[in-house]
Amino acid sequence: MNSENDPKDQNNLLFAIVLSLAVLLGWQYFFARPQVLQEQARKEYAKSVEAQRAGEAQGIPGVASSPVAQPSASTPVGAGQVPTAVMSRDDALKASPRLPIRTPSLEGSIALKSGRIDDLILVKYRETVDPNSNKVTLLSPSGAPEPYFAEHGWVPQGGTQTKVPDRDTLWGVEKGDALTPETPVTLTWDNGEGLVFRRTVSVDKDYMFKVVDEVENKTSSDVALLPYARVHRYGQPKSMAFYILHEGLIGVSGVQGLQEITYADAASSGAPKTIENATGGWLGITDKYWAAALIPDQKEPYRAMYSAVKGTAPGERDTFQTDYLRGAVVIPPNARKGVEGHIYAGAKQATVIDGYEAALGIQQFDRMVDWGWFYFITKPLFWLMEQINNVVHNFGVTILILTVFVKAAFYPLANKQYESMARMKKLQPEMVRIKENFKDDPQRQQKEMFELYRKEKINPLAGCWPILLQIPVFFALYKVLFVTIDMRHAPFFGWIKDLSAPDPTSLFNLFGLLPFAVPEFLHIGIWPIIMGITMWIQMQLNPPQPDPIQQQIFTWMPLVFTFLLASFPAGLVIYWAWSNTLSILQQWHINKKNGAETHLIENFKRTFAPLTKLFGTSDPKG
Repeated sequence: MNSENDPKDQNNLLFAIVLSLAVLLGWQYFFARPQVLQEQARKEYAKSVEAQRAGEAQGIPGVASSPVAQPSASTPVGAGQVPTAVMSRDDALKASPRLPIRTPSLEGSIALKSGRIDDLILVKYRETVDPNSNKVTLLSPSGAPEPYFAEHGWVPQGGTQTKVPDRDTLWGVEKGDALTPETPVTLTWDNGEGLVFRRTVSVDKDYMFKVVDEVENKTSSDVALLPYARVHRYGQPKSMAFYILHEGLIGVSGVQGLQEITYADAASSGAPKTIENATGGWLGITDKYWAAALIPDQKEPYRAMYSAVKGTAPGERDTFQTDYLRGAVVIPPNARKGVEGHIYAGAKQATVIDGYEAALGIQQFDRMVDWGWFYFITKPLFWLMEQINNVVHNFGVTILILTVFVKAAFYPLANKQYESMARMKKLQPEMVRIKENFKDDPQRQQKEMFELYRKEKINPLAGCWPILLQIPVFFALYKVLFVTIDMRHAPFFGWIKDLSAPDPTSLFNLFGLLPFAVPEFLHIGIWPIIMGITMWIQMQLNPPQPDPIQQQIFTWMPLVFTFLLASFPAGLVIYWAWSNTLSILQQWHINKKNGAETHLIENFKRTFAPLTKLFGTSDPKG
């Protein structure tokens, strides 16, 4: 049999291969390798946190906020940070009397000195897959190595000297001895000049706090105060964002829409980003899996600000802040008025966030999760995975089932692709005849080929479209696996304990049998190898390419992809391997149905012929 293919078909297939390879190479360079570096940085950070908890002094300047002053149009609320001597987190917590926070999702405390929410630990999440590792710390007080807190307060209007609560204010407890979902707490402070400030804080079972700030005016004249709230962070976390993921300042400020400012851009800009008269939305600071966000009253206008102060002194780190400032509240004599706001502080669980968006009417709150450019694919894909997982309770199995759904969605297109390829194989003798008859007339040869395609209703480009159309789905699945916390530390079976991390095994130390660590670039785990084998088998279903260069590409491509995908999340590699397996079965079935030859056995024999000769055996058929 003459296995020579039509040049157009070869070129189309080569184009699809080169395009896929270019996409994966770019993905590897820009995304996968930075993910490995990020994981290394996360581990180093976890070690430093553990050392700090053990009482080791880190020598990093902390920061405390000065009392608030009347802000100008370009001044963040609470500006005027000054370095303070750093202490351990435990010592920083002891610097203030505290009111405990206890919920099914959070534990921590409110500082009675300042009234800040500055101590939060996420009880459902650990720093590593080890169930005995430390729980994730989100917020920490001023004076700790990594201060990060949320604060509500008041600013006097027009530069008046009205005494308002500040960082040194010691609040009293009027109601409640612990903040739980069932028991709100009320703090109170008398400024000694006729104003009594009350702050009532409540929390639900997840991550939403409600803060009601009230002022009772016992004087004989009106008092005008401006309510504000801010999320303040000292230092840039080591788990830096890169192209696929946004980390830093984030928010949706009214009609201005989504604001995403990375830590680096905020620190280098030199000026805050201010949005005046925004209505609706939210703003805060986000990491990959965690966030702290302010939600103002969705019907009242406010000034939103995203800012950073670059550290200048030796050892001083950058500070980051998002804040909002509302219009003046006028409290008449012998009256009591207040404002309401919310704080989200916790894990970025998509379903929880969507629930808050619906229940509280928060504008585009779902964008706190970085769904990316393919939002219209990524979020529905995540929703589908959640529905499947609610039944099977294993995200690895969910990925397998999802792959079947994706293959089913693309089945009509893939069916046409494979049918076209099968029919073109049957037309090989006719194609060879045309080439021989018109080998000196390329234009006539192309015309005859085109007529043959038209007569047989074959589209030579059919092989490219399924690959091109599945690329956005591949990216969307990668995004889901990478950014959604549901995948974090989600196990599969066996050695896969975290579907969002690469396969931890490596061929080069016999998958852990040999007692030495393998460099990152040699981490070729079991699942990437399985994926490479399925890719190689899929290619063996087709006849060998007449062009030696193309055949070399086909020969080496599975090996190249094995190395490329080794650093991808294990969940994505499992998806690809299973998708290849389904494609093999589909292509085999369609070839049989169309009477086209399947070249798998012949290609196996040809590939392993050198080994057969090496061991002194031969094909009985010669």
